[in-house]
Amino acid sequence: MKLRYGLHARFVLLAGVVLLASLVLVAMVLHRQNRAQHDVQALSLQSMHDLASNRLLTRGEAVASQVADSLVNPLYYFDLDAIGATIRNVLRQPDVSYVLVYDTEGRVIHDGSQDIATYGQSMSDPFAFEVLSITDIHVQSNEDLMDIAAPIRLGDQALGGVRIGYSLASVKADETQIGRRMSDRLDEIGRSQLLWLALLLAGMLALLVAFGFALQRALVAPVRQLADAAREIEAGNFDAEVPASARRDEVGDLMRAFAHMRDSIVRHDRDIRRMAYTDALTGLSNRLAFRELLDQRVTEGNGAARPLALLFADVDDFKRVNDTIGHDAGDEVLMQFSSRIRDVIDRQAGEGAVLARFGGDEFVVLLPGTGPGDDIRQRADRLAELLVRELGRPITVHGRQVFLGISIGIALFPDDATDVSALMKNGDIAMYQAKVAGKNCHRFYSRVMDQAVERRVRMEQDLRGAWERGELSLAYQPVYRLGDGKLAGAEALLRWRHPEHGPVSPSLFIDVAEQSGLIETIGPQVLRAACMDARGWQRDFPGARGLFVSVNVSPRQLRAGDMAAQVEDVLRESGLAPQHLHIELTETAVIGDELRVSSLLARLRNSGVKVWLDDFGTGFSGLSHLRRVPVDGVKIDRSFVADVLRDPDDLALTTAIIAMAHSLGIHVVAEGVEKEGQYAILRERGCDLAQGFWLGHPMSNQEFSRLLA
Repeated sequence: MKLRYGLHARFVLLAGVVLLASLVLVAMVLHRQNRAQHDVQALSLQSMHDLASNRLLTRGEAVASQVADSLVNPLYYFDLDAIGATIRNVLRQPDVSYVLVYDTEGRVIHDGSQDIATYGQSMSDPFAFEVLSITDIHVQSNEDLMDIAAPIRLGDQALGGVRIGYSLASVKADETQIGRRMSDRLDEIGRSQLLWLALLLAGMLALLVAFGFALQRALVAPVRQLADAAREIEAGNFDAEVPASARRDEVGDLMRAFAHMRDSIVRHDRDIRRMAYTDALTGLSNRLAFRELLDQRVTEGNGAARPLALLFADVDDFKRVNDTIGHDAGDEVLMQFSSRIRDVIDRQAGEGAVLARFGGDEFVVLLPGTGPGDDIRQRADRLAELLVRELGRPITVHGRQVFLGISIGIALFPDDATDVSALMKNGDIAMYQAKVAGKNCHRFYSRVMDQAVERRVRMEQDLRGAWERGELSLAYQPVYRLGDGKLAGAEALLRWRHPEHGPVSPSLFIDVAEQSGLIETIGPQVLRAACMDARGWQRDFPGARGLFVSVNVSPRQLRAGDMAAQVEDVLRESGLAPQHLHIELTETAVIGDELRVSSLLARLRNSGVKVWLDDFGTGFSGLSHLRRVPVDGVKIDRSFVADVLRDPDDLALTTAIIAMAHSLGIHVVAEGVEKEGQYAILRERGCDLAQGFWLGHPMSNQEFSRLLA
């Protein structure tokens, strides 16, 4: 049969247009990549410069302030030896170019040298003029030097000052070296991507040539193809290919009618299969389709000894999105998560990997082995790490950034299970252990996990009703004012004495209560009991009328129900004044929903209840929370207090937190005070309140009452 003219020419023209468009697109991508590389390098170098300068400035200000304090007495008594010993210690520090101690007239008293060659000379450098009139730390700098000056005063009397010059040469050298390395690395990446693009274009050209040859041959016997397609459709294979045709004769009409009939059958079959096997929200395979595929792969694996890895992935804290932003936002989060997971799998998992949504916020990935020598465990570990890292990035939903994450459990076939049901159960157990391990991580299944799950389930069962059975109780740790050393209040701490196992660590059972939702029942009971006890102290002991009680509130309690109304009911029932109740919450209770939490805390504070931010300093955004979340105080984390006596950095951070909080009108509590020296230095730095074993261990209500008596 003779072909009509022009078809081959039109195909060649179309191939040329596609290739030309691909070249233009590649050129645009390369241009954009080059611009992006330059922008990234410039921003990175600027960020490193700012970071290095700020660190040097912070260190310099701290050293200048400390040296100024230590030189008050030597300068007052004009002890040149003591002055020299002090500043020579500073001169030995890295990047310090000079140290000058000067009097109120700007004359040099000591420069750290043995013979003090500049003694009595007036300072004449460009930085000297401004330092004579300073009353606080003063910083000046140029391209090569940073000069930090601090006044030396005895009470209201000005004795002079000290100047410390820091060389910026090492900072510049580091920036130059890092910039050179970054540029080389970006150039290397660009060359690698250019090679891949060239290979891609070559492959596309080869594909176009091959497709043209195949298309030309496919039209030689259209009737035979129609007959073959009809037999395939009759046999139930609706995917039989029917060639399209633009011919205007009877054969062309027949081919088009046949194609329309086949397409109609395929469309109806596809719609039915989609409803049965596809997740409506994400378009992924659903539980039914995945289970059938997994059955097939496991059956094939038993015969061919091909390993499989099953990755169970569950979105962390997804319920918080539905509760705070809405279900529409939750659907958007799931679609973005599925898209990110699919992208990672396409890049890293290779052919044969399957992604499915099991419902809710659960996704499952099937990673097949490539052969007998394939290390499926290593591939699954690498894929899980990439998924955790990728899905840990923030998601923008309805104009808000949402921080979630994903917990992944991995079960291997045939190492962990030899049938589908056991494999899925073990993957789910491993995912649960990833949740227990702190979320946003992955865990491989091990037989030990079965025992851990059983223990956790048993603990959850035992914890139900523990308050009513009298197994849960409150202990109170005294909180003292540092100014006068008097008792200011107490923190309520939950304790559990199991009837068989004895005392259970709070870190264990509180986490179980949080994960299982029992905290929503236990939390209000703790709040009510603490307020009742505090009201009893004030009623029974005249000296306790001003004492407060602080109660910890979990993130789940803040998200569930109306916390403000619950607190108001408890205060009304107990008769405790609102100002004597302190609510403590951690940064994790605030992150991701600051708008709603801020509104809730504002309502509590308006009623008179005090709000404290616990474990302050350990979170990545604690300073920003003080601007956006209304609080009355912060509790410095015990990790800082523990090292204030031996770690200058922790002392500086603690001092900075106290000063910053006071500048915002916020009180400060230091927890974990276990030594007298810690207590003394915190009092010296102006900390308001403190608690810890040196001041008093947690005690029962009866013991605390005896303390008050």
